[in-house]
Amino acid sequence: MKNIFKNTTLVLGLLFLAVSLSLTSCNRSDDEADDLPQEELSDVLLKVTDVATGTPVVYDYQVNSTTNPNVKLINGHTYNVEVIFKNGDEDATQEIKDAKDEHFLVYNFPNSDITLTRTDDASSTRGDGGRVGLKTKWVVNTAVKNTSVPSQLVLTLFHEPVTVSEASAVSGNGVIYGTHTGGETDAQANYNIIN
Repeated sequence: MKNIFKNTTLVLGLLFLAVSLSLTSCNRSDDEADDLPQEELSDVLLKVTDVATGTPVVYDYQVNSTTNPNVKLINGHTYNVEVIFKNGDEDATQEIKDAKDEHFLVYNFPNSDITLTRTDDASSTRGDGGRVGLKTKWVVNTAVKNTSVPSQLVLTLFHEPVTVSEASAVSGNGVIYGTHTGGETDAQANYNIIN
């Protein structure tokens, strides 16, 4: 009788362990639709082109870095900005375009007065009409509003948001461009904004 009880306990324990492992191993990165799991991104580049000069400058945020790139912006200038995602030396931006209905970028500019317009073409416009935000135009009204606190861009790429909107909202001393419901973060990059 003791052997039957021990065997039943062992079988139930193994069954519980198997179920637990199957539940924990089923996560977002196993989803074939997620072509760009966060762990595969190494860099988020901002290619910032001053419209007045036509000269591009690339700012490289390295994922998990302890320092943020300094993006130099001039008050009163307009910039065309392109976001490029890298996995080592490989450009992963096309993967976002290929799965454009599953991605959306939110731009948060704490302590800056920047007017942002999404300028994506059809290759990065979602089926619901929302533009992913890989290409934008920035009109810099005031790059650094308060010199006693940092000005930044917090750029977040969301995966599978339920709804998206290109609308902007005032947040503290800055503006957030883009809102969403649901989804998960594929990547977040932080840049310092300087004059």
